[in-house]
Amino acid sequence: MESMLKPPKAVLLARESQKGMHWALEILVFIAVFLVCTIGEVMLSLPFQTFFLMQDSNYLDAIASGDVKRAEEAAYLAVNSDLFTIFSLFATGIMIFLVLLFCRLFQKRRLSTLGFEKERCGLSYVKGIFIGFLMFSAAVGICMLTGSIKLSGSGGSFVLSSFLLFAAGYMVQGMAEEVLCRGYFMVSFGRRYSMGAAVFINAAAFAALHLLNPGIGLLPILNLFLFGIFASVCFIKTENIWLIGALHSVWNLVQGNVYGIKVSGMETSCTVFSASLTGGREIFHGGSFGLEGGLAVTIVLLAGIAVLLFQLNKNKKDLAVENYETGITEH
Repeated sequence: MESMLKPPKAVLLARESQKGMHWALEILVFIAVFLVCTIGEVMLSLPFQTFFLMQDSNYLDAIASGDVKRAEEAAYLAVNSDLFTIFSLFATGIMIFLVLLFCRLFQKRRLSTLGFEKERCGLSYVKGIFIGFLMFSAAVGICMLTGSIKLSGSGGSFVLSSFLLFAAGYMVQGMAEEVLCRGYFMVSFGRRYSMGAAVFINAAAFAALHLLNPGIGLLPILNLFLFGIFASVCFIKTENIWLIGALHSVWNLVQGNVYGIKVSGMETSCTVFSASLTGGREIFHGGSFGLEGGLAVTIVLLAGIAVLLFQLNKNKKDLAVENYETGITEH
């Protein structure tokens, strides 16, 4: 695989801007950047959360009566509501800003080194939306064929305005994670080390970022790692962040707000369909973590990685033939 993973343009440009650091220091800096982004999201969300709670009559009544347990329950329901979830998705936009600021000020990198290529960006984004929808739908199809999931109508919980807000929010959230893990971290790691190492390390980091999610386990961690591999190889093949950013966003939107399945352990009530999980088939549908914790997603991601590697290998062979025919030899 290593021979197929040639450094994309973003890595080559980043190498020109600044020399890469030792792997341990690179990881520590990534952790620091992630923590700063997390603090930024909390600071952005805190005023809205406070305002939201001050408008919640159940919470205010519980506080007034001194009922701590009831107040905690009301606060939990409030911050896990669709409205607050939507705001939280948009709040991840600060991650994009802070990562871009860090890369520009400290690593002297341009936008193109994070994969923000201008050429055919719109077409790449549309392709990502289409592929993301097909991939997650394939995982749902596997679950339906194995009798692991049954789909029915939403039961009146679907609201178009909320769905559109979720869609916009996930466009921000999906891109934010790709900017952090692929555009920044993988490219930074690839400045000094091989792309194989950069793919592995950033995929492991991506999985680690979800360790505190509800319902996490070994298979969910494996699938998150595989998604990181898939996203990394996709970034390398396309040489831009637009396609994988859109795919990641739609992947999350479709599982939560179309099929009514938990997104990495978190759920929403605004869904097109309602998913009923079959007991005893958790190995396929992922149980409390959602489909990302089951074998259906494992199969789809492994197939996706195989397709990307096949295409990279084919491109390499085509280039070798073209060079041979034109009398150009590689040195």
